[in-house]
Amino acid sequence: MADLTAVEICAGAGGQSLGLELAGFGHEVAVELDENAVNTLRANRDWNVVQGDVADEDRWESHKYHGVDLLAGGVPCPPFSIAGKQLGATDERDLFAWAVELAGKMKPRALLLENVRGLSMPRFSAYRQHVKDRLKDLGYWSDWQLLHANDYGVPQLRPRFVLVAMRNEDAQWFDWPKATPTAETVGSVLHDMMAVNGWRGADAWAEKASDIAPTIVGGSKKHGGADLGPTRAKAAWLKLGVDAMGVANEPPGASDPVDFLPKLTTDMVARIQGWGRGKEYEWRFTGRKTAKYRQIGNAFPPPVARALGTAIANALKHEGKRKKLSEVENEVMHDRLYLALKSASTALTEKEIVKLSGEKMDSLAFERRMAMLARDFVIDEDDQLGGRAYRLAGFKGFIGQEDHERHTRFAEMRSRIS
Repeated sequence: MADLTAVEICAGAGGQSLGLELAGFGHEVAVELDENAVNTLRANRDWNVVQGDVADEDRWESHKYHGVDLLAGGVPCPPFSIAGKQLGATDERDLFAWAVELAGKMKPRALLLENVRGLSMPRFSAYRQHVKDRLKDLGYWSDWQLLHANDYGVPQLRPRFVLVAMRNEDAQWFDWPKATPTAETVGSVLHDMMAVNGWRGADAWAEKASDIAPTIVGGSKKHGGADLGPTRAKAAWLKLGVDAMGVANEPPGASDPVDFLPKLTTDMVARIQGWGRGKEYEWRFTGRKTAKYRQIGNAFPPPVARALGTAIANALKHEGKRKKLSEVENEVMHDRLYLALKSASTALTEKEIVKLSGEKMDSLAFERRMAMLARDFVIDEDDQLGGRAYRLAGFKGFIGQEDHERHTRFAEMRSRIS
């Protein structure tokens, strides 16, 4: 029986779900948009799984889960992905800030949100600051950390940017999970699967595949069939002896040459994501090959989720050593221009903003920074005698507004969102 309760939004096919379960969290409800992922969740666990837009209050009643131990989710990555346009708050798929507001309504003891490395970059420094400030307003301590899957038993690079938030009384017991680089390689974890049909080249292949995998890329409905990523990733796979131009239906067989260049099957991709290593990580994926691959490739590796879930569970149980909050937090990520604008009650000129921020920059650098801020925030501009003045007028992101344009864009793009 689970010791703690969890609500999971944007649950996907269950990578985070399984990891949290193994960490001692029982699911009160899991909400997911994609039908294939919903079918997979239901095929593996007898949970309350709700299909639909998680921001649609007609689909599920979040107030029923007030005070749950953990609110967790892998909210959509495209708004922050380096491979995309990095639209952030103006992307119809962005639910990060909305999830923070949901925490304010549900009042969970802890919040766990994970996303791509792109969210950790300078482009989103003000966005991150906004999230952190909002959580503080809601009564939560919070911190960010960039984690790599290969530090938690997964033979894959896969950097993920993670937000953890807790009440102060619990946060004093929180420690980020300790990183321990895995000794496993693509070859060591897949050797038995490559050899299962009698391929004579399996031993030599496993010896060549002596490194961890590049990040598995699941893709979306906007793109074609399954393959293992962009050009750079394909080159990395080739060095490991893998044909990354697609996904195979079966492992290589006895009739294939010793020097055959194999493709991975979906089961192999799942193994690299952390599923299938022992009975506790068994999981069945539903749907056709491409649908399975997308579910697997877009998932949060279960062992990483387990490590995070265990760290959060220990804090909620007040296990370990109690610390000062200043000792728990890794680094405060201030965006000084954003803070200068936020702290002002009136419009400020360029000179006033730069002085208040404490940063040194010329006008060109200032204009670039303001343009970056304007992608996620409403910046009012006014020409005055002392020059153009700027005022922070609001956040562009979706936080639950009934009249937000996100609803229209989401409806228009619904068939292509995954």
